[in-house]
Amino acid sequence: MPVVELTGVSHQFGEGSARRTVLADVNVRFSESRVGVVGANGSGKSTFARLLNGLIIPTQGDVAVDGLSTARHGREIRRRVGFCFTDPDAQIVMPTVGEDVAFSLRSSDLSKEQVAERVAQVLGQFGLADLADRPSHLLSGGQKQLLALAAVLVSEPNLVVMDEPTTLLDMRNSRMIGEYVSGLDTQVVLVTHHLELLESFDRVLVFDEARLVCDDTPAAAVEHYRRLMG
Repeated sequence: MPVVELTGVSHQFGEGSARRTVLADVNVRFSESRVGVVGANGSGKSTFARLLNGLIIPTQGDVAVDGLSTARHGREIRRRVGFCFTDPDAQIVMPTVGEDVAFSLRSSDLSKEQVAERVAQVLGQFGLADLADRPSHLLSGGQKQLLALAAVLVSEPNLVVMDEPTTLLDMRNSRMIGEYVSGLDTQVVLVTHHLELLESFDRVLVFDEARLVCDDTPAAAVEHYRRLMG
């Protein structure tokens, strides 16, 4: 599994008197298969997630994946680290399901036939094979989230970062996404408010007021988080 390391990482947004710290002095290293991230709204957890694939470059410190800095090796990092947003509509760009998954392979060296084979394989994996020609915008919320995940995984990243992928879903679709995530072979970092999804994870990070305040087993970290919210 990839080794992810944040060293002395802080990040601020805004300018002048409006400048505010959204992440402060984070030092963490992990290589586990499943890492959860929890925290209240505004705690810094989504900023942390976006740092991992270079969507955000830290104001201070360094973020590295397998020794590659997100600040200096952005293109290689984005090949290694996939990202799923809370709202799948933010990343679904093509008119049909099959085209959207294929779009992720536009810069690959695969032939047209190899792309078609890879797309069919991934659509089958996520139960979307019968929807390949369906307009993307006509999918249900759960299907859209599966499509967004399929479009990330078709390029075979080493790590997938998921920022609250079940927030907009009902309980049944949230459970479905959770089951797919638990069965993935790739490393996963999952930011979530649905704490039950983290029960089988290896490790959970808790953020509060821009700081990493707990790094522990799921049970211990979730208990720490509940006390913070109590």
